[in-house]
Amino acid sequence: MPPYSTEGIAKMPFRSTAPLRRSIAVVRLLALLFTVVYLLPLVLAAGLWIAGRHPASWRDADWTSARILPAAAGSPEAAALILSARTGGLKGAVSEHSWVVIKERNARRYERFDKVGWGSPIRRDGYAADGRWYSNEPRVVAALTGEAAEVAIPRIRAAIADYPFAARGGYRIFPGPNSNSFTAHVMRAVPEFGAVLPPAAVGRDFPVDGRLVHLGRDGFRASFFGYAGVALGTSAGLEINILGLVAGIDPFRWTIKIPALGSFSFAN
Repeated sequence: MPPYSTEGIAKMPFRSTAPLRRSIAVVRLLALLFTVVYLLPLVLAAGLWIAGRHPASWRDADWTSARILPAAAGSPEAAALILSARTGGLKGAVSEHSWVVIKERNARRYERFDKVGWGSPIRRDGYAADGRWYSNEPRVVAALTGEAAEVAIPRIRAAIADYPFAARGGYRIFPGPNSNSFTAHVMRAVPEFGAVLPPAAVGRDFPVDGRLVHLGRDGFRASFFGYAGVALGTSAGLEINILGLVAGIDPFRWTIKIPALGSFSFAN
């Protein structure tokens, strides 16, 4: 009899390593997708921002009107608008600041509402309606005019009044509630806007009402306290949010959403 018998070895069942290899392949694929879809745009956005010229502080920034809105006194129509612009400091590489603008019928001036992290949290008319934010020119994200705005304005005012984080201390840069959480709260109260905030509006997906899952006329959204989430609907298209970085596609508007960089439309 040999000193080392192989008789028992021959009877041992064979265990395939295929499931393990498949699991490793899936993990590698997910890591590659995360790198390409989220990390590379983040690095590119940061590089472009650092290479650009920006004010050294809020004192050096330009906060004047960008003159992208018509003079309020020049039109009797009511208006309700959502505006957004890149924010200041290093945050500007990945995030925007958004706010709400309304004008009653026959009013001779606009009203602007921002949620800020200093002083009075919800600021009314602290800046020009279309004022630059840290020298960055704003753009109109969504707008209602005429009768549609007249119907929406009371609901906008009610949403502003009911915002649950309006007191001092009710602001947190990430994951929220912040300025974009406030604006998104108002927009959800008025689905007629038919839009969502830009992908770089970090904090927009924070569930200010405490509801982690929401199903409404504009679609479905779920959020893990703002740290991650998914949205599917006519306003958002398909979006996946990971740590405030939003990637997605909107087939209704022929738009892709790239984390930190923003939305890019292929429509004519």
